[in-house]
Amino acid sequence: MTKKEKVDFVLKTLQELYPSIPVPLDHKDPYTLLIAVLLSAQSTDVRVNQITPLLFDRADNPFDMVKLTVEEIREIIKPVGLSPMKSKGIHGLSRILIDKYDGAVPNDIALLEELPAVGHKTASVVVSQAFGTPAFPVDTHIHRLMYRWGLSNGKNVVQTEKDAKRIFPKESWNDLHLQIIWYGREYSPARGWDLEKDIITKTIGRKTVLNDYSKNKKTR
Repeated sequence: MTKKEKVDFVLKTLQELYPSIPVPLDHKDPYTLLIAVLLSAQSTDVRVNQITPLLFDRADNPFDMVKLTVEEIREIIKPVGLSPMKSKGIHGLSRILIDKYDGAVPNDIALLEELPAVGHKTASVVVSQAFGTPAFPVDTHIHRLMYRWGLSNGKNVVQTEKDAKRIFPKESWNDLHLQIIWYGREYSPARGWDLEKDIITKTIGRKTVLNDYSKNKKTR
């Protein structure tokens, strides 16, 4: 298969599997999405979705959030982990949104990255899912699958994002990054991976990945 045929196969297969794509983190607007994505760092979407209703019941906008102390925020978000850093970030970015943007979340990756505790991936998710701006946030699932499929060398997430943006059409990015995440969770996980169920890797996978899988299976 040529690289273009591989790309077409990925797009077609994922569209058939996920014609409508649920957004993993519960939110109602750009601000609540920003907070949810920030909380999801080194945590799970399930855990974040359990905690955000408690937080948003107290404050679902920056004006109410800054009325809470950093300690109050920390107490609510403790179960998602990294609460000292995340609580300071949430309080700090809420203050900046009020002072610089009248409480609105900017639709701009560079401006979002200036906010405390907001990295490139978080900023990319927000512009993509809240505003529909083309972006390709790379998480561990996308990083793993792009390597397994031989579409990126897997050296780091920065390179994986560049490769994804280069080979996939821009109009597909916002749906595609979510489709790959769901596919990675359901069919191509890091642990407990069953290649027979993973039609994409089985069809277009990197030879070394497929060979390693076969070797490991034999030694089990």
